[in-house]
Amino acid sequence: MQKRKREDAEEDMEIVWQTPANPPEPQDYIFRNGRRHVRPYYFEFISHVKNRWVGKTIVDLFAEEFKGRPYDYYVSAVKCGRIQVDGEIVPVSYMVKNSQKLSHFVHRHEPPVMALGVSVLQKEPDVLTICKPASVPVHPCGQYRKNTVVGILQAEHGLAPLFPVHRLDRLVSGLLILARNASKADLFRQQIEAKLVKKQYIAKVVGEFPEDEQIVDANVDYNAREGRSTAEVRDTSSDTPAKGKTACTKFTRISTNGTHSIVLCEPITGRSHQIRVHLQYTGHPIANDLLYLSEHITDRSAGGMSADRAAVKSHHSLKSSFYDKCLDEYEENSGDEFSIDPLCTNCPNLVPKGYDALEEGLWLHCFRYSGPGWTYECPYPDWASSIS
Repeated sequence: MQKRKREDAEEDMEIVWQTPANPPEPQDYIFRNGRRHVRPYYFEFISHVKNRWVGKTIVDLFAEEFKGRPYDYYVSAVKCGRIQVDGEIVPVSYMVKNSQKLSHFVHRHEPPVMALGVSVLQKEPDVLTICKPASVPVHPCGQYRKNTVVGILQAEHGLAPLFPVHRLDRLVSGLLILARNASKADLFRQQIEAKLVKKQYIAKVVGEFPEDEQIVDANVDYNAREGRSTAEVRDTSSDTPAKGKTACTKFTRISTNGTHSIVLCEPITGRSHQIRVHLQYTGHPIANDLLYLSEHITDRSAGGMSADRAAVKSHHSLKSSFYDKCLDEYEENSGDEFSIDPLCTNCPNLVPKGYDALEEGLWLHCFRYSGPGWTYECPYPDWASSIS
C-alpha cells in the first residue's frame, strides 16, 4: 500500500530538471530569519565511470563513492530511475562499464547564507566590483550553486557572464573584482601572476597587536580533510624542509583598545587561509575565528561541513517509515514555499543536513586591490570602526 502510494506521488509530481545551464532567478530565493535560502530544485548531477569503478554494481558504486546518502536511498533511486546509466534505467544489479555516463537526479537543497545584499560598487564596461557579504561563496562549488555571488548577481542584477579575478573565502567579506569578459580576466591573471597586484585587508584580532610592523614568513600547509591550515617555519638547524607552501604576510597595527586590535593585512602570497593562520602564528588570531582561536579543531558544520558528510551521520539507514513521513508532509504542504520530495533525504526541511547552525562572518575584510594604473576599494565594515 505504502509502496503504491510512493509511486503515485512520484507520478503526480511535476518535475522540471535543471542543469548548470539554467540561470538563477529572483523567485529562487526564500528569506527567513535573516538568512537567504534557495528554494529546493531538481538537478541532474553527471559523472562518467572511472577505471576503478568498472565492474561495480550501480548501487555499490554510488554507496561507496558518494557517501552522503545511505545505501537504501541508492537502491530506491536506481529502481525509480533517479539514477540512470547512459540515459537508461537499469536494475540494481547492473555492473557499470568504462566511460559510461552516470546521471543522478536529485532534489537539491542548498545551504543558507546570511541575508545580506550583494552591493555593486563600480560598473565598468570590462570590470565589475562588488562588496561581497560574508558567508556567501564567490562561485558555484560543493553544495552551493545559486547561493553564490555569481548566482545572486545574475538573478538580481542580470549580470552575466562574470569572471572572478581573485578569491575570497566564504566567511570573508569585502572587495571582489569580477571581469566581464575572458580577455579582461586573463589580463588581471597575468598581473597577479607577475606579482604586480597589491592586496589589502583589515582584521579585528585578539589582544594588543605589536605597534611595529610584523612580517610573517612561514609556510602554509592546508589540510583539505580538516579544512584548516597550519603555519610552519623551517628549522635552519635541520635538513628537514618545512611542510606546505611558502607564504608571507605583512601586518601593521591600525588601532587597539588593549582587548582587540584592528590590523592591516597585506598578503604577499596567496595561500588557503593564509591571513588567518599567520595571525594565529603571531599569537593574535582573528577574534571570532573559531577555527584558529585554538589548536582544537572545532565542529565544522558552521564553517562549511558538506551536507553529504553531515547527512550520513544522521541517516545510517533509510527505513520505509522515513519515506512515509515525507509523503505525508508532501501531501499536507505541497502548497507551501516548496514541495516535499518523497525520495529526498533533506525533505521536509528547507535547510540541508549539517547546515542548521547559525554563523556570522569573520572579522576579516578585503578593502583594496591595486595594480598597474588601477585601484579598487570597498568601504570598511562596522566592526572596524568600533576600536579607537
